[in-house]
Amino acid sequence: MRSAVPSERPRSFSPSLMCSYCRSRFGDHEFWGMSHLRDSALHVACAARTVMRTVEQRRPSYRALFSIPGIPRLVASMLLARTAGQMTSLILVLFALERYGSPTIAGLATFLSIAPGLLVSPIAGALLDRHGRTRLVVLDYAVAAISLGLLGALGIADALPVPVLLVIVTVTSLTFPLSTTGVRTLFPILVPQHLWERANAIDSNGYVVSSVFGPAAAGGLVAALGAPYALFVPAAISAVAAGIAVGLRDPSTRADTGRLLADAWRGLVYVVRHPSLRALALGISLANVGWGIFFIALPVLVYTRLGGDAAYVGNLFALLGVVGFLAVLLFGRVSTRGREHVYLAAAIVGEGVAFALAIFARDAMLIAVVMALLGLATGPFDVTLFTVRQRRTDLAWMGRAFAVSMALNFAGFPIGTALGGAIVPLSIDVAIVVAILGNVSGAIVCFFALPREHAAGPGGS
Repeated sequence: MRSAVPSERPRSFSPSLMCSYCRSRFGDHEFWGMSHLRDSALHVACAARTVMRTVEQRRPSYRALFSIPGIPRLVASMLLARTAGQMTSLILVLFALERYGSPTIAGLATFLSIAPGLLVSPIAGALLDRHGRTRLVVLDYAVAAISLGLLGALGIADALPVPVLLVIVTVTSLTFPLSTTGVRTLFPILVPQHLWERANAIDSNGYVVSSVFGPAAAGGLVAALGAPYALFVPAAISAVAAGIAVGLRDPSTRADTGRLLADAWRGLVYVVRHPSLRALALGISLANVGWGIFFIALPVLVYTRLGGDAAYVGNLFALLGVVGFLAVLLFGRVSTRGREHVYLAAAIVGEGVAFALAIFARDAMLIAVVMALLGLATGPFDVTLFTVRQRRTDLAWMGRAFAVSMALNFAGFPIGTALGGAIVPLSIDVAIVVAILGNVSGAIVCFFALPREHAAGPGGS
């Protein structure tokens, strides 16, 4: 057995031992001189540690981002709510196709679940700037939970005619800008600017992750239980998201005239007169027309050409989400400043190429390649779009400007779903060609119309 041999040097120096040793070795006068030097050295070491800690905190990293108070809860509630939203979108399409046998009703239901909310988004933005974001975000999550539960109950009771379905989804859409804009404007308010790319990658991946689990879960639930029962799951998830979001830190950035409609109008004027936001509104909305058409065309293509079912459709969207998740995380490390027009145009063109390949899809391999390409384009598209809008929007206008900008950018999607509902029953290929034309047009606008440098909008952007 090995004996314990005392070390020749202590593992750490005790101040009291040092004092005794120095006093005995050098005397009081020399000791106090050494003590002064020791204290100075300690001060220098502490200052160096403080500087290193500050540098570490300033260094862009996901760890630094999640150390900010409130960010973990914000991301958790966001992920849950967006997963519920992704599930709901696909369940509504599958419900309309199975219950009513009509791509037109599927397209119309999707259109009405989005378009009315886009129309009232200037008012939603003014409310966010006036009354704070957290409470209104929670309100939207609660409305979603109640509405989805109602749709599920009526569907089970076989008491959901088309007009009632359309009325409920229309009412639900009116509050959705409160959460979509509210969450997105909380990130640049809570997060310092040097972490914006990281925050935007997480924001984008909120959609990407939800697009992994949401559609796959929705497809599986519809295949196993039927669409009415499946609606109760996103309803429950929305309720949990609301509970997590209650009490989130919400720094005040109020800027209002005292009149709600006047503030909403000023937000709309701000975006229309802002060179960057105006270019994004036109280019992204054109590209989203293509996405809306493809969203309706893909399930019909899977049903009619590939012999798939609802679970198959959900798995395809999940594949898009997995690839998109990785693409966004990697691209979140790239600085987009000065190259925004290139990245946006390239990403949109990549989506157009994927749409073109879908025309020739007659087997599982090619349609999987299509979805993987769409996921790959998500990285540069989302991170660049979110960051350029943050950089070029004044903080006091975040609520109104973001609500209007996001609404205009997304306006093409419900238009695309309505067009898809009308064209897909006639020809899937023609519908996809129209989608490609929308994408190409959007890429051209983003490349040539988006200012290369920051251009101030009204109000001092």
